[in-house]
Amino acid sequence: MTAQTNRSGIGEVPAECAATDAAGPFSPVGEQLDLRDIHLPEQPGFWPPAPGWWLLAAVLLAVLISGGRLGWRAWRRWRRRRVLLAELERLRADLDAGPALAAAVSALLKRVALSRYPRAEVAPLTGDAWLAFLERTGGEGRFAEGPGRALADAPYAPDAAAVDGPGLLAAARSWLLRNS
Repeated sequence: MTAQTNRSGIGEVPAECAATDAAGPFSPVGEQLDLRDIHLPEQPGFWPPAPGWWLLAAVLLAVLISGGRLGWRAWRRWRRRRVLLAELERLRADLDAGPALAAAVSALLKRVALSRYPRAEVAPLTGDAWLAFLERTGGEGRFAEGPGRALADAPYAPDAAAVDGPGLLAAARSWLLRNS
């Protein structure tokens, strides 16, 4: 066995190790172990999503549900308003200005008021108390002193000329738009 000096120049290296030094110090060991290269982990799968995605899905679902409910309520209110205004137009076409028109408009307004305000507050109202309620809830001065006054006076008026039909219908339309 012959000794050689290692690369650093310090000490001696046995001859059998010196032969392997040309190919690298670990070449025989690596060939014997059959090692493979480094493997990266697999990409995470699509399912199950991370907790942040669950939270985002819950928030989006809540927003969609609340938006849907608000949209549904708005659509129902719009549809109800459209039906009420169509009924008011039907009254305009069917009835002449007179006590019958005033009674029909009063009944329509009472029906809407009963659906919107407490029954105990609206149901017993007649005459000036009914007109005061209409003023308080959006009459803009059209019922106490304006053409809406016919709702209280028309049933007792001897002639149809006492009722201002277009004015009464305009006041009723304005009140319906505010309260439906």
